[in-house]
This record gives sequence, structure tokens and C-alpha cells, in this order.
Amino acid sequence: MASTRQRWRWWWLLVPPVLFVAWLFAVWPPPSWYRTHFPGNTAFMQMRGTIGRYRPVPLDSIAPAMAVAAMTGEDAKFWEHDGIDYEAILKALGYRRGDFDWNDQRDRAALRKALGRAWEKRDALRGASTITQQLAKNLYLSPSRNPLRKVKEAVTAWRLERTLGKRRILELYLNVAEMGPDIWGVQAASETYFRKPAVRLNRSEAAALAGLLPFPLRSNPALRPGRMRWRQNLILRRMAGESLEVPRTDAEIPTQADADTAPAESDTNP
Repeated sequence: MASTRQRWRWWWLLVPPVLFVAWLFAVWPPPSWYRTHFPGNTAFMQMRGTIGRYRPVPLDSIAPAMAVAAMTGEDAKFWEHDGIDYEAILKALGYRRGDFDWNDQRDRAALRKALGRAWEKRDALRGASTITQQLAKNLYLSPSRNPLRKVKEAVTAWRLERTLGKRRILELYLNVAEMGPDIWGVQAASETYFRKPAVRLNRSEAAALAGLLPFPLRSNPALRPGRMRWRQNLILRRMAGESLEVPRTDAEIPTQADADTAPAESDTNP
């Protein structure tokens, strides 16, 4: 009798971790569905309460400069990582020892110190999110900073990478990213802001749209356009080969950017 009770006790101890793992993997529709379908709506659209302007198009119907600008501004190592940019995370945490080796005691001590500052570095960690993580958040999750939500985001990003591949992830991201009030994806944004389809965007226009991506409701052509133009110029300079960082959090944006109304550098080439 005692052994039976003990076995039941062990079963009950297994219930919480099993439920947690099930929650981590519970998303609908499954990532495989997005191999051949664009979403009718996303978690972010449902959160906003409206779909608004949303015109998904194939990647071939988006100017190549748009994809380059988005990766330049949001995820420069998109083609290299597997959904999570661990170097960017370590940098955001304040880890300063270059490479990390679990067998190095000093590396482990520096990592523990950096992890102890994780909560105060949460804005920087948000800026370390990859395009794949942002797609996972847009499709399935919310902008909550809850640590458990971030864990689910990482697991979902890992699944998207293994199920969809880089090209499809980029295609979906460019079509569902929020790019202004009730504006979803680069096709709707291009039609709204430039009165042209996304396939006809030039480098300057593509950089302007990429400049919206971190905070499209707080910086767009109608609200704080200086921020958008400031990031647009940085993205254009990096696309031209300059070695510089493109800030991805509010805290990294200088105050003068809000007052800057100077137009971006001219670029009429497609």
C-alpha cells in the first residue's frame, strides 16, 4: 500500500513539468501550416482588435532592398543564427569577455554576474530579439516581458527555424510586422506611405520602412518622424558598408532624434 502511494506521489510530481513543456509547445496553427499559408490574422492583430490594412504578398513581390534593410536594422546575423542570437543576448546582458567557455571559471563568473542584471537589462534584451523571435511573437504570443513568455518565444522560434527555413521566415515576417496604426506588412505600408507596391520600393524607402520596425506606433511618418528618419539614415549607411550599430531600443535613441526633421539622404535607385 505504501509503495502504491509513493508511486502516485511521483506521478503527481511529474504533472507540473509535463504541463509546462506542453504549454511551451502549444501553438495553433502549428508552424508547419505556415509553409504554404499566410496567416488570416496574428496574435498581435487580435491584441489590437483590428486587422486594418494587411496585404500579404510573396517575397518575390517585395523589393530585395526591403529584405536587406529589415535585416540590417533588426537582425544583421539572420542568415547565421538558428533563431536565437546568443552573442547579442550576452552583449545585452553586459557580458564583456568575448567568447564564452563553460570550462572557464572566469567566464562562468562573468555570466552569473550578467544574469543577475537580467531584469534591469530587459529593454536591451528585447532589442536582442532576432527576426525569427519577432515572427514567433507576432504570430502566436504578445509583447509581454514575462520571462516565461520569453522562454516560449525562444522555443517557438527554434521550431519555426526547423520547420520553415530562413526564406519563408523572412517572407512571413515582412508580411505580418506591424508598421503603423492598423498597418501590417510592407505591402500595406508601402501603399500607405509611398503610394506604390512593395516591389517598387527603392533603398531609401525600404530603409524608412525598416526604421519603423522597433516601435511603429511610437515612431512613424505621422508621429515622431525624426526617429524614423534618424534610423533610416543609419540603416542606409550600414547598407552602404559603414561599420556602425543601429539602435533597437528607445533608450539608445538620442533626444535630438525626436526633433530631427531633416530628410533622409537621397536615393532614387531601386
